[in-house]
Amino acid sequence: MDIVSYLREKKEVIDSALERYFPKDTDFPPSLRQAIRHSLFAGGKRIRPILAIATFDAVGGKGNAILPFACALEMIHTYSLIHDDLPAIDDDDFRRGKPTCHKVFGEAIAILAGDALLTEAFQLMTHGTHVHGIVCGEKGVLDLVNRVAQAAGISGMVGGQVIDIESEGKEIDLATLQYIHTHKTGAMIRVSVQAGARLGAQSRRASKLSPDTVKESDSPFRLQMMFWMWKATLTGWERTLGAIRKRRKRPIQHSWE
Repeated sequence: MDIVSYLREKKEVIDSALERYFPKDTDFPPSLRQAIRHSLFAGGKRIRPILAIATFDAVGGKGNAILPFACALEMIHTYSLIHDDLPAIDDDDFRRGKPTCHKVFGEAIAILAGDALLTEAFQLMTHGTHVHGIVCGEKGVLDLVNRVAQAAGISGMVGGQVIDIESEGKEIDLATLQYIHTHKTGAMIRVSVQAGARLGAQSRRASKLSPDTVKESDSPFRLQMMFWMWKATLTGWERTLGAIRKRRKRPIQHSWE
């Protein structure tokens, strides 16, 4: 197994699961449905949910019990991209080679599409953990939701985005750059790994599996993949710092879409 094949395979799994979990109800506006789908199925790499799956499997998780939570992480990530692209923040016309959400549906619908994805993610996390047989208990579910909320909120992704905006057009030091990356990007990557480990361990215990039942050939590969991704993030810091030193007049971009 090689990492390119693994990423492609798991991306297909996530895409299929997102199609299943995407609300089928007809009692919300078609324009909102279309705006959400425009961004959610725009061809993202699905790095965060894949990390959750890899960690889940590495600690002995069974079946597809991680999928609802993994998809919720991707919904949160997509919401952040919709809002990042708005004229008030990065003012981008294209995302992943396609017109951004607000360019197609207008700013108001784009804002609401992001809001809808964020709230739908928390609904899926709290509902899916029971439907798919993970016995976390009320405290376990609340703890996971709390961790994700922290990673996505003021002490995580949102806080990092604020510092990114305030640093635009300025020459910043390495500490500020690392703050931006560890909060705006790294917090959601970290919680993806944490969620996979927590749910995998719960799933293993619930099904009376032991760590010995995990395929020895699989776990090192998945752990190696996670190390590779973190290494890539560190490399991104160095490259971005070099660009900042050249006084680039654009917000800091990252490749973890």
